[in-house]
Amino acid sequence: MFKLLAKLNKLLLPNFTKQGLDIAKAKKWQMAIIGWKYYVTKNALD
Repeated sequence: MFKLLAKLNKLLLPNFTKQGLDIAKAKKWQMAIIGWKYYVTKNALD
């Protein structure tokens, strides 16, 4: 299930790394997306 979510995240959610986002200056909604992508990726690798 998490592997499918990881693929959907990659397709649908923005990639802040390529945009050059500074984590210290990220807005709350951006931090929520980063946290969600981290959670899904961590569980997809297990």
